[in-house]
Amino acid sequence: MDRVTLNDALDLSRLVYGMWRLGDDADTSTDHIRNKISACLDQGITTMDQADIYGGYEAEEILGNALTPELRNRIEIVTKCDIVAPVGRYADARAKHYDTSRAHILSSVDHSLRLMKIDHIDLLLIHRPDPLMDHHETGAALDEVVASGKVRAVGVSNFRPWDWELLQSGMTTQLVTNQIEISLLHHAPFTNGDIAFHQKNGQPPMAWSPLGGGALFDGKNAALRTALKTVGEDHGVDEASVAVAWLLAHPARILPVLGTNNLDRIARIGDAARIQIDRETWFDLYTHALGHEVA
Repeated sequence: MDRVTLNDALDLSRLVYGMWRLGDDADTSTDHIRNKISACLDQGITTMDQADIYGGYEAEEILGNALTPELRNRIEIVTKCDIVAPVGRYADARAKHYDTSRAHILSSVDHSLRLMKIDHIDLLLIHRPDPLMDHHETGAALDEVVASGKVRAVGVSNFRPWDWELLQSGMTTQLVTNQIEISLLHHAPFTNGDIAFHQKNGQPPMAWSPLGGGALFDGKNAALRTALKTVGEDHGVDEASVAVAWLLAHPARILPVLGTNNLDRIARIGDAARIQIDRETWFDLYTHALGHEVA
């Protein structure tokens, strides 16, 4: 499994296991969670993607209950903060909102460390752009959690280039990644400047929902699925692996985040890294995704 360096202190596996559905599984026992992590490690997938809000603010604790010191030392943990939803520990919130204040960031980091039973977070992301963000306060808070040793690196999620530049202008620590939605069904980042911005600045983006939340395989996308299946048959992999390999082929060094609770599917995540998508195949799949040939 290839690895991607984000800064001098951190590199991640090219494929990332997403844990947003961890609490939705019928089996959340420590053994089952450990089996999921082991299935990832067997393929060289060492990076686990979390967020404080996942599972109604319970997914981090589910992971923490399963971690042993040996497992913790073999993985990188990504988590996120700033979404406040009226569930779990924020049940008294009057409305779902974002909070990028210093107090909330510091409290969120401490909650995450306690729930996951770890002494540092490898990568902390601001989960959503906050219209009320004071970039000086937020930036200083992110600098502070890095300086304290509680966080090794910081980034963002769902930010546009101007949001990134605003926050970065209030920081001394360099933001290292932006986790955004990218897939064959959500390909606008390839042309709207999002990927170009990060590629230009050498910041590998992370891709959430790289399979379109499963919509890639419904009846509305039959032609695209047929094209994926044809490529997959040529390489001995399934359609999902081809869709992920399509992202891996881009020079921006995209890191797809893949979430499933099915152990068999987890064991096949790494198949995407085994195949190479050439330029014409990439554009053939892109053409099917667009519904027309490029101009």
